[in-house]
Amino acid sequence: MSSAAANGVPATPRVISPSPTPSESRERLQDGYFGPLTRSAKKKRDAAASPAPIDEEIDEGSDSSVERRARSRSRSPLKKRITGLTPAKAVVAPLVPKPVEIPAMLNGLTSNGHLSPASANSPGWSWRDFSRSPSPLGLIPIHRHWRSFIHRHEVPRKVLHVSIGFFTLWFYVSGLQTDAITPYLMAGLIPIATTDYLRHTYPALNRIYVRVLGALMRETEYDGWNGVIFYLLGVWIVLWSFPKDVGVMGVLLLSWCDTAASTVGRAYGRYTPRIRRGKSLAGSLGAFAVGIITAAYFWGYLAPRTGPFPGDSEWPFMFTGTLSLPEPARNLVGLTHAQGSVGGNYALGIMSLWTGFIASASEVVDVFGWDDNLTIPVLSGFGIWGFLKVFG
Repeated sequence: MSSAAANGVPATPRVISPSPTPSESRERLQDGYFGPLTRSAKKKRDAAASPAPIDEEIDEGSDSSVERRARSRSRSPLKKRITGLTPAKAVVAPLVPKPVEIPAMLNGLTSNGHLSPASANSPGWSWRDFSRSPSPLGLIPIHRHWRSFIHRHEVPRKVLHVSIGFFTLWFYVSGLQTDAITPYLMAGLIPIATTDYLRHTYPALNRIYVRVLGALMRETEYDGWNGVIFYLLGVWIVLWSFPKDVGVMGVLLLSWCDTAASTVGRAYGRYTPRIRRGKSLAGSLGAFAVGIITAAYFWGYLAPRTGPFPGDSEWPFMFTGTLSLPEPARNLVGLTHAQGSVGGNYALGIMSLWTGFIASASEVVDVFGWDDNLTIPVLSGFGIWGFLKVFG
């Protein structure tokens, strides 16, 4: 012992860090004297003394440019240093959006929350209430299962549309006069319109109606009026108001030209200019061509070979195979009646061209947004009747 004391073995030296570490700073503060603490302050101090180990290395967020250059960039994301003074993350309750009340609109439709022309209309009845507003796919169940056959190409509806023209020709060659058909049209129009009104009043009836006749309907007719109502009304007006041949031609143009315009327009309308919304030049040309063929077939082939029929004296034809200039026009240019008239194939050609033009124009024009099943036969009848009134 005396030799160890005489040799003077030095004690283990203590290495002092040039800068105190966070642990040493906390120990130094704990050893120092603090004034009296309240219970709340003591709880905060105890909570600040976290038992989790604290990284003693150099902070990655150091402001020293030398340290930033010497330290290689880590590929892992930076971790935020957690200390006892870091406030706890507040728990924010998820925001629940308040339900937006969607106001009801005309025709039983509901607004989608965006501005639309229908929302700007003043409340009350309008002529446009008869028109069919657009509606999405999915209202009629059968349209979802047969999207191409029924919804896109409307094959069952077009078959019914075209068949009316053949029934009209069958009634004509059977010698049936137009005044004998109009009562049956009205007898069918009244119950169909009444049923359509009731199905819009009672939703259960509407579901049954759509399930039975959905293949012949458009999606727009789920909340709107059925096109059959306007079809029967247009046919009744044109057969009751005009001469026999004009009335028959109005029904044929409705049956065949409207279908041709729809078919050709859907197939080739994207390649031609658009005349108006839903109407293309391709569809109008299709209606024009079918109108010419229909007029040439009826006045040039069918009528001369099947008539006359009993009762035709009361319902005579308006086109008799001859077209002439009106008398004031003949007198103005100094022509006789024979010089200002044409007949035979020339008259048939002119009449066919005019009929095709009228069919195309009546299919394109929009009259107060009414259904084209009503406007096409009526406008076609007026166009043909007016032309023959002047030149016939």
